Amino acid sequence: MIDTRDKTTLLSPELLAQLERLELVSRKIFRGRMKGERRSRRKGQSVEFADYRNYVAGDDLRFIDWNLYARLDRLFLKLFLEEEDLHFYTLIDASSSMLFGDPTKLEYAKQLAAALGFIGLCRADRVKMDLLTTSNAHQSPVLRGRQNTWRMLEYLESLQGGDNVGLEAGIQNFCLRNSGNGILVLITDLMDKSGYEKGLRYLLSQNLDIYVIQVLSPEELDPEISGDLKLVDCEDADTAEITVSRPLLQRYQKTLATFVSGAREFCNRRGISYLMANTETPVEQLVSKYLRQRGLVR
Repeated sequence: MIDTRDKTTLLSPELLAQLERLELVSRKIFRGRMKGERRSRRKGQSVEFADYRNYVAGDDLRFIDWNLYARLDRLFLKLFLEEEDLHFYTLIDASSSMLFGDPTKLEYAKQLAAALGFIGLCRADRVKMDLLTTSNAHQSPVLRGRQNTWRMLEYLESLQGGDNVGLEAGIQNFCLRNSGNGILVLITDLMDKSGYEKGLRYLLSQNLDIYVIQVLSPEELDPEISGDLKLVDCEDADTAEITVSRPLLQRYQKTLATFVSGAREFCNRRGISYLMANTETPVEQLVSKYLRQRGLVR
């Protein structure tokens, strides 16, 4: 029985039941520091046979297949599947723009992070939730094992928006504080006037399997507004007065489509998995369908 200390606003019991059947998958091979519950593509010394290879001077004689030697008069070494753990990071953008929508993009990001983190905890991976920030005051511990589900949810519930840190500065700070190998999922709307490119390049310098999930609300994807409006940037208070018309909305949607396709192309060219998520899409569908297709879960 999972003790979530009544922290069930992010993960319903029904969603928990679905998630515990999944596991996180890395496209890279990392050496875990502890024994976990996943099969590694590396060959090790566990109890499950995987393959043979030719004996090389200096190999452990205990793993020679002497029965095969008796038949073929050649030395072969038995290889076994090794189980390993994985380091899983979730990096959440909590800037003011993430407070837009109903539910807010930040609430959606927290629920998605909770879902992925729970999958990792069920498989004994090392799970760390983190915030895009330049401060070291509000960090989560590295968690391992499903008994820590309540600690993960407690941390995520405590996250508040409005910390307007640029993507570049926030990602740089993350890279300086975390040097482990593993999977990283960045959940953000990518809305930074300075751009997202430099920040993502910092991540590329790390030995990480990187996923970028761009979260946008239905109101951003298809705004239903009209008339004379004064727009105020929620992060730097910059203002603009506009008259909303059909041609203006068409230009907006074209600009947004160009922005999204540009982010996708930037990521794809550099081996980063990209996914655009509408907050109307249920988290369980995003995880079990779209992220399964991207290869993050199975």
